[in-house]
Amino acid sequence: MAAPRLDLRDNALVVSFADTDGVTYPAIWLRDNCPSALHPDTHERVLDLLSLAEAPRLDEARIEGDAVLLSYADGHVSRMPLALLDAHRPGRPATDPAAIVPELWRADLGVSGIPRFAAEAVMDSDAELEAWMRETARFGLSIIDGLADSADAGMAVAQRIGFLRRTNFGQEFEVISVPKPNNLAYTAIALPLHTDLPNQEVPPGFQFLHCLANAAKGGESIFADGFMIAEDLRSLDPAAFELLSTVPIPFRFHDEDYDIRVREPVIIRDRAGAVTELRYNAHIAGVFDMPAEVMPEYYRAYRALMTLTRDARYRLTFMLQPGEMVVFDNRRALHGREAFDPATGYRHLHGCYVDRGEFLSRLRILARGPAG
Repeated sequence: MAAPRLDLRDNALVVSFADTDGVTYPAIWLRDNCPSALHPDTHERVLDLLSLAEAPRLDEARIEGDAVLLSYADGHVSRMPLALLDAHRPGRPATDPAAIVPELWRADLGVSGIPRFAAEAVMDSDAELEAWMRETARFGLSIIDGLADSADAGMAVAQRIGFLRRTNFGQEFEVISVPKPNNLAYTAIALPLHTDLPNQEVPPGFQFLHCLANAAKGGESIFADGFMIAEDLRSLDPAAFELLSTVPIPFRFHDEDYDIRVREPVIIRDRAGAVTELRYNAHIAGVFDMPAEVMPEYYRAYRALMTLTRDARYRLTFMLQPGEMVVFDNRRALHGREAFDPATGYRHLHGCYVDRGEFLSRLRILARGPAG
């Protein structure tokens, strides 16, 4: 990096890098981020911000090697690495190696377009693990194949990422038909496209469904890109999109042991307006409680979204085979299944979750390379 030009201004330092006329760093920011303000081992901030003057005064700034030496009126001297200043220019968020741009898709992606990776390679190679995770984040969906005939095999892949998310269904769960189910997943009926556990304060991030047996007639898995559906709804029916992303509705799961509920919009956006997640599960949406005058239009919007989820243009349908595991972003990819007949054969999927935060953290660590 060529040495930039430095200019002292009132309560600020202006650094002119090669690609800019000048980046302004307020003096209070410089003091708050001085390396001496961080614990040398934990890198957590130990400086008491209130111990500083509201507007610290800079007396001198000069380049010294790969850093800027800053002298303050109160006698403090900072050595600020140029790389730190360049990476944290005010007004420009730092680069995040886990920020992977979603590639939206419809049914024309085809089952053959779903990223597919071998379990052995993902387990043995960090490079393959990173490649698989990046493709899973990009499409919101992938398949791991070649898994051993053991529930632990799928969980081992998930644990290559991080610790498993425990919910009221446990740390792992069995998707089988049972006599007295507390969730429709544990029946043999068809499941329309949905996201899991939107009733949770933070719904699970990535879901892992390892197929151990799939001999029953029916039971095909169905997936759709919820982000694509939301964006098409935004284009086709802006009023419906706006209602679904601003009006909260209740979601609730309850049985003998739990009563877990939240009120959130179906479509979640970030501050820039980009869709970041869906909470869509018509089975555990509660009783709508918005004002009566909003209700007819809201139902129209909700039905418009539901109609798109039933449209074949968005849906991928395939039969998971024993030894395969489908992995997907539960807050993006909508999933469901066709009905199946338990009398014709046994169907058994083993599931678990890893939260988005753990997934993204692992990607950042992997991006550092072998040296870590």
